[in-house]
Amino acid sequence: MKTKLLTALLLGSSVLGFAGVASAADVTLNIESWRNDDLGIWKDKLIPAFEAKNPGIKVVFAPSSPTEYDAALGAKLAAGSAGDLITCRPFDKSLELYKKGNLADLTKLPGMENFSDVAKSAWTTDDGAATFCVPMASVIHGFIYNKEAFEKLGLKVPETRDEFFAALDKIKADGTYIPMAMGTKDLWEAATMGYQNIGPNYWKGEEGRLALIKGEQKLTDKDWVEPFAELAKWKPYLGDGFEAQTYPDSQNLFTLGRAAIYPAGSWEIGLFNTQAQFKMGAFPPPVGKAGDTCYISDHTDIGIGLNAASKNADAAKTFLSWVASPEFASIYANALPGFFSLNSTAVKMEDPLAQEFVSWREKCKPTIRSTYQVLSRGTPNLENETWVESANVINGTDTPEVAAEKLQKGLDGWYKPAK
Repeated sequence: MKTKLLTALLLGSSVLGFAGVASAADVTLNIESWRNDDLGIWKDKLIPAFEAKNPGIKVVFAPSSPTEYDAALGAKLAAGSAGDLITCRPFDKSLELYKKGNLADLTKLPGMENFSDVAKSAWTTDDGAATFCVPMASVIHGFIYNKEAFEKLGLKVPETRDEFFAALDKIKADGTYIPMAMGTKDLWEAATMGYQNIGPNYWKGEEGRLALIKGEQKLTDKDWVEPFAELAKWKPYLGDGFEAQTYPDSQNLFTLGRAAIYPAGSWEIGLFNTQAQFKMGAFPPPVGKAGDTCYISDHTDIGIGLNAASKNADAAKTFLSWVASPEFASIYANALPGFFSLNSTAVKMEDPLAQEFVSWREKCKPTIRSTYQVLSRGTPNLENETWVESANVINGTDTPEVAAEKLQKGLDGWYKPAK
């Protein structure tokens, strides 16, 4: 009897022991991010979808303030207290983390085959040997327009530059609307929504961008000067006082219905949907002539990587493979219209304006902003200098040729292309 009782007690403790092991096997992954605006989306949509299929893994989205993220993350990594998963900024900041050994190599992660080289470019080493973050989303450049204004003035959506300027002329002649809402006070606006928006059609997207990095092209070449020449032509259409107009001013002019066209990034969609009381449409940067190949800036914006010091690497990789899946792409892109999946599987957007932007991928070749990879690591910083010169060209204080010469001289001062 005592033997039976002892056996029962031993079996019981054994079962309890296994239960304890099973419970201990549950893993909690913590995500570091600057996107505190997305807390509700992660909590209500993304994390429940993942956990439903992976019951042994719990996920916590723990964002920092956007302005404090880089410093906070650096301090946590140094102290060994950073989360298992690290939201990645594009290009150099994340590359620096990888070089320091803070981010793991994810080149062979299942799911990485779902992304093109352009999609992975923001999180790939210069030699292309390693990719260290899963691409999550990009933003696309183009033009948003007031459909009611176009209907009232009998305008068709422009496809060529001649049609674009003809539309601007007609809007200006009517006088009801400012033809185009953009200012030059916040310098980045002129470059990001101006030069980097229309430029890819001139330098042929990735062809020109990579040639510039290799030293096979210069910013003084025709394909890089001509976008400045087009920007100079925008001046008469921007309305009175555009030189003192800030980025929020431009947003307000458009959403209040005072301007007909807005040179845009797709990140505006969510805000504009809540503020504009009129129907909106979008069109890609017009090409030189009908039938020309079109190029769009489909700029890699956000990714997610694995903390190389994570004690939960296997579970984190399971999560990252899910982030690389079409399921994640669909949920994320529709929860944040204007932040588009970089997954090769097309995502049907529920928001019509977002769907218009993303549809351009089917007919135009994608590229990223020309200044973001390699070329802004030195001093002067090419990205910041392009802001200045884009504004100067629109304001008329520099000619396109002078602007290009200044940029190339600055780049030559520190950058020596690898041969």
